[in-house]
Amino acid sequence: MPVFLREYNWRQSRSAVHLSLPVRGARVTAANIFCTERYLKVSIPPFFFEAFLYAPIDDTNSTAKIGNGIIFFTLYKKEAAMWDSLTLADVNKEKLQYLRENAVRKAHEKAKEETEAKKVTKQEHKKYALEATMKLEEAERKRIEDLKEKERQKVTEELELWKKQQKDAEKQERSLHREAELHQEVEQLKEKKMEKMNQTRIPNEGTSKTKPTKGHGSCSMFSENLKEEQLPAPRSAATIKINFTSRVFPTALRESRIEEEEEWLRKQAEARRTISADLSELEDLKEEEKNPDWLKDKGNKMFATGNYLAAVNAYNLAVRLNNKLPLLYLNRAACHLKLRNLHKAVEDSSKALELLTPPVPDNENARVKAYVRRGTAFCQLELYAEGLQDYEAALKIDPTNKTIEKDAEKIQHLIQGTTQNS
Repeated sequence: MPVFLREYNWRQSRSAVHLSLPVRGARVTAANIFCTERYLKVSIPPFFFEAFLYAPIDDTNSTAKIGNGIIFFTLYKKEAAMWDSLTLADVNKEKLQYLRENAVRKAHEKAKEETEAKKVTKQEHKKYALEATMKLEEAERKRIEDLKEKERQKVTEELELWKKQQKDAEKQERSLHREAELHQEVEQLKEKKMEKMNQTRIPNEGTSKTKPTKGHGSCSMFSENLKEEQLPAPRSAATIKINFTSRVFPTALRESRIEEEEEWLRKQAEARRTISADLSELEDLKEEEKNPDWLKDKGNKMFATGNYLAAVNAYNLAVRLNNKLPLLYLNRAACHLKLRNLHKAVEDSSKALELLTPPVPDNENARVKAYVRRGTAFCQLELYAEGLQDYEAALKIDPTNKTIEKDAEKIQHLIQGTTQNS
């Protein structure tokens, strides 16, 4: 049988009632107290106290303080007036039972309304988090497109410059070739002249040693030789062999970027070694399917079309080929958010942050996205304190981002509301 507590003290003003209830030797918590507009109950086994109040009170703003074995109630009246007594007098059991059941029913309805309100608030926060993620992704997509356009313009300008240099080089080569031909012609003329001079010296030497023949045609042979012109000998045929240095890239050595090309070759060799050592089962894949960058682009296209599972599969294979690219983990975290794989989204975002070290200006945008996606996953897991920390970290990197600032304020308000309700 419960022990009814009948000893209490109360005093009132026109706006409030102050009730002091001694409960010595009993441990009291908020769960032991039940209060509505007309009904007050304290149940601390084996002690029990209930009061059917004289007039309605504001149960939302009324308070109860527990300390030193005493519960001190401050009950605010709905209408300012003085009560004749604390509880109703001369009321039959049926009326009391009705008031008790009505109080319980109203408490259930109020709890249901609060639950629905919390549910609506939770859905709104999820919507805000999703919108924030979509805005960040749209901004990142636009930034990437701008970078591609700038790079395209840069390559076009370099190509035009290269074409101009090629034309200038061809003109210079033609002029050098023409000068070489003219020089060769001059040398040939000099040779012909020397041959003619040699031929004119040969007859004079013969006349000094041989006696001249008397007669009409004594000098006819030498005169014919002097008039005869000898043609130059034909050029000898030959083959010129030109050897070129073997290169992986088709560009000329003077136009290549050796350090970047060697870095690219080193990464490709490392990827091929990884494939041959750890992924022997992927031998049936096409050559482009063994390229992590190609798989990343394929995953991005799948994500843009809403096929998140296919995008996750593409990122998974790319991670197996190269687990040092932070963008693979970052993009896969976005897919996991879409698929509600919240713990995996937290893991991928954390892995991306590990790879994005040390923090430098070039990876600021990627680090902001990683913090926001991990914070969004924490909020959807109802870990609002951890989510707020990630949003604040993103805001430190990009303090001008108003969207992140608004979302952080909403999460902070949500944490304060949850603390007050508890």
